Amino acid sequence: MRCPGEIDITKPRWIEQLTALIPMILNNIKNFEPNARSVKFEQGRLRAELKKQELLSRLKQLPGGTRKAKKTKKMISVLRHFIGYREYPKYAFIRRYYIYKQALLEEAAKLVQKGIIREKEDIYYLTFEEFREAVRTGRLDYSIITERKEDYSIYEKLTLPRIMTSEGEVLFGEYSTNNIPQGALAGLPVSSGMVEGRARVVLKMEEANIEDGDILVTAFTDPSWTPLFVSVKGLVTEVGGLMTHGSVIAREYGLPAVVGVENATKLIKDGQRIRVTGTEGYVELVVT
Repeated sequence: MRCPGEIDITKPRWIEQLTALIPMILNNIKNFEPNARSVKFEQGRLRAELKKQELLSRLKQLPGGTRKAKKTKKMISVLRHFIGYREYPKYAFIRRYYIYKQALLEEAAKLVQKGIIREKEDIYYLTFEEFREAVRTGRLDYSIITERKEDYSIYEKLTLPRIMTSEGEVLFGEYSTNNIPQGALAGLPVSSGMVEGRARVVLKMEEANIEDGDILVTAFTDPSWTPLFVSVKGLVTEVGGLMTHGSVIAREYGLPAVVGVENATKLIKDGQRIRVTGTEGYVELVVT
C-alpha cells in the first residue's frame, strides 16, 4: 500500500504497479553481497556505540559531568529502543488510505459500467461531494472532468515558489555566496561532511539506476525513496529543509547532504562528477 508520494491517494500503490519495485531490487542485488544487511547493521551499531562513548566521555569532563553523562546515557537507551515507533502513525494511516482507495475505486468501476465516467481514475478530478452525488443519482456532467484534466496538465508544468506561507504569501530571497567557491551551487547544509562522486539525477524512483558510491540528485524525496539511501554516498535535492525527509534520513545514514539547491536536476548532468559539502551547504561541479 506504499508508493512514492503516498499521501496523495491518487498515486499508484506498489501493489498496483509492481514493476516500480524492480529497479530498486536490482540495484540492491548489484551493489551488495549476500548478507550485506547484517554486515551494514553491525557496522552502524559499532559506529553508534563509539559515538556514544565519545559523547559520554566529553560530558564527564564538564562541570557536573558525571550527572550529565548518566542522564544522557539513559536518554540514548530510551531513544534507541523506541525511535522505531515514530513510523507507526504514518504506516497506519497510509494503510487506511489504501483501504479507502479500494472502496472508492469499487464505486468508480460501477460508474464506468453505467457509462457515467470513462475510466475509474476520472473520479480523481471530482470533489468527494461531487463523486458521492454521481453515485447517488447516476448523473454527472462529464465536461467538469474534461476541464479539470486540462487544468491539471497546465498546473503540472508550473514551477512552485521555494517558500509560501500558510496565508499564501510567496517569499523570495537569495543565498549568500560570499563563503562558497566560485561557480558552486548554493543550498542549505542539512547533513555534515564532504563527498565526491558520480551524480545520479533521478526524477522517478522506479527509473533509478544507482551504483554503490553514487550521489543522488533529485527534486525531493519521501519515505518510499529510503531504500535508495543504502547505496548512495550523498544527497542533493531541489526542495527541502532541516526536517524534511531527505535531510533526516541523510543524517541517520551519515550521508553529506545539501537541499534547496535551485534547479539542481537541470544544472547537474546525470553521470557528472560532483562534490557535496554538507557542512557549509554547497555543491561543486568537478572538472576532470
